[in-house]
Amino acid sequence: MDEEFIRNRITELRLKKGVSEYQMSMELGQNRSYIQAISSGRSMPSMKQFLNICEYFEITLLQFFDAQENNPQLIKKALDGMRKMSDDDLIMLIGFISRLNTEN
Repeated sequence: MDEEFIRNRITELRLKKGVSEYQMSMELGQNRSYIQAISSGRSMPSMKQFLNICEYFEITLLQFFDAQENNPQLIKKALDGMRKMSDDDLIMLIGFISRLNTEN
């Protein structure tokens, strides 16, 4: 992983969330150009701010760094719901997912 990946991933997640660089900066409690400075490569977030950014997107560090996970917020919500399901319901869900994947 490199700085470019981090910058691009923050931009990708921000766009999916539908917020501007300015709005995200303000909601993180930073100055208005904070996210723009990260996106342009002029700065990198501290570890504390990086954790705040993950929290802002409602994702884990693992989900942030998983480039194959293109919508980590939805995946996290689905996993949170699945953790509360019974084994029987999980088996039904797996069958449903398999059926959907074979139809595509």
